[in-house]
Parts: sequence; C-alpha cells; structure tokens
Amino acid sequence: MEKIKVAEEKSIFTHPLVLTLSALLCCALWGSATPFIKIGYELMMPEKTVPQTILFAGIRFTLAGIITVLIYSIARKKLLYPKPENIPCVLTVSAFQTVIQYIFFYIGLANTTGVKGTIASGSSAFFCVLIASLVFRQEKLTAKKIIACILGFAGIIVVNLDGLELTMNFLGDGFVIFSTISYAFSSVLMKRFSKREDPVVISGYQFIVGGSFMIMLGLILGGRITVDSPKALLVLLYLSLLSAVAYALWGMLLKYNPVSRVSIFSFTTPIFGTLLSLLMLPESTGVNPINLVITLLLVSGGIFLLNYQKKAADKSSLLEDKK
Repeated sequence: MEKIKVAEEKSIFTHPLVLTLSALLCCALWGSATPFIKIGYELMMPEKTVPQTILFAGIRFTLAGIITVLIYSIARKKLLYPKPENIPCVLTVSAFQTVIQYIFFYIGLANTTGVKGTIASGSSAFFCVLIASLVFRQEKLTAKKIIACILGFAGIIVVNLDGLELTMNFLGDGFVIFSTISYAFSSVLMKRFSKREDPVVISGYQFIVGGSFMIMLGLILGGRITVDSPKALLVLLYLSLLSAVAYALWGMLLKYNPVSRVSIFSFTTPIFGTLLSLLMLPESTGVNPINLVITLLLVSGGIFLLNYQKKAADKSSLLEDKK
C-alpha cells in the first residue's frame, strides 16, 4: 500500500507535461517580477537607497509568506506549521532563499537596468546544477547536463546581445549574480529538506522569517517607503502573490524531481523578464527578432536534452535521486 501511495504522489509532479508547464509557470511569474519591482521602485521609493530596497523586499516577502500559509492551510483544512525539529531547516532556507538572495537582488536591480538584470540572473540554473553535483553530491555531473546548461546560458546571452553594453557593474550586475548563487544553494537545500518537511510549509515560513528580518533591518537602517496609491498597493500584492505561488510550486517540483531537471527551466526566466521589461519599462532597448528565435531554440534544446530520457534511464535517475 505504501508503494502505491508513493507512486501516486510522484506521478503528478514527475510527469513530463506537468513538470514542464508547472516549471514554465514559475519562471514566467519570476520573470514578471523584474519589471514590477522596477515599477514598484518608482511608485514607492524614487530615491532607491539600500535601506529602502531592503524594507521594500521585506514587506513583499512577509506578505508572500502569510499568503502561502493562509491559502494552503485553508486548502488542507488545518493550520500548516513546521515540525519543531525542522525549524532549523526553515531558518537555513530563509537565509539563502530570502535574506541573502533578495538583499543582493534588490540592491543589484536598483543599480542596473531590467534587461541587464535578467542576463545576470540567467546563470542560476548553471549554479544549481554545479552545487547539486559538486557540493552536495545529490546527483552526478554528466556531459549532458553541462551541455544543457551551456546551451541555456548561451541563449540568455544571445537574446541580449543586440545594442546592449555588457560591461560589469559590480553593485548592479555583480550583486544580481551573487543573488543567483544564493538562490542555487536554496534550491539544493529545499530539495534536501523537503524529504522531511512539506516544501509548502518551508516556503511559507521561510518567507515570513526572512521578510520580517529584512523589515527590521530596513527600518533600523532608516528605510521608509510610501504606499499611497491603488497602483502601488496592487504592485506590492502582485509581487507577494507571485512569490507565494511560484516558490511553493517550485518546491514541490524539486521534491519529486532531480534538481538539474527542474533548474534547467530557470533559463526561461530571463527570457520572460526581458520580454516583459521591454514591454513595460521605458529604459529597455529592443531585442533583435533573430536573436530571440536563436535564444528560444538554444533554451528549448537545453531543456529537451536534460529532460529527455529513455524509460529505463529515467527509472535509474529517479532511483539515484532517492539515495
């Protein structure tokens, strides 16, 4: 009976179509965050000081955590909370996924353009695969994974080549890259900790803990933001809701699939972010249609290469991932 239950649970999130659509939804939501954050800066904190950016991020993620816990508690008809022995797991994920990642990301994005920020964030999948394989030994680093990551990262570069200055801005692009490294660690840690705790619980409470810490830090440093219009409130609520949905769903995908098979889809996040930035932000420059087609082919090729496996190999991969 226990084997049947496990099979039923895994059949949902390991199905190729479910994995693909769910991962793309998460990436589309994360991609939309870049232009909405930039809009939020203009509406709530025109000066863009470091304390303001930290406070803004803290409010967003505290709300995201509350939304996550409320929605899933109502859906399951009971209050969700972490087991006492798993509180260190929540705190660890919170440190990497919310505090470190988003302090670097928000400060970095305030000092670079939306399009350039998406280039830097495109390296997250590559770091995820390397950290999962070389640091935590959760899976093997194969030639296929390396080629898939190279294809994906090449696609992110190609879509932004035309008329884009690629010089490194440490406080901008450099900080965004640091945030992707922190995110990579959080994804691998989520994979490890989800074996003993519900990933939705981890996502919700790590947001609340990390967001509350960032609010206190931002206020102590003198940060203040103003939410004085319906548009500003809607932007803040959207950013909170997308985090609640995307991270909870991403956590479920990581629980039931190897890190590399899920993280490769994050190469599409900068594509969504770039296109939406071009549509929504006046700072952005145009994307060459030919470059966009090449990018889609490269990213699709990387995703297909990493996720296409024969049935026997697929079973072997799942068994290896359980170890």
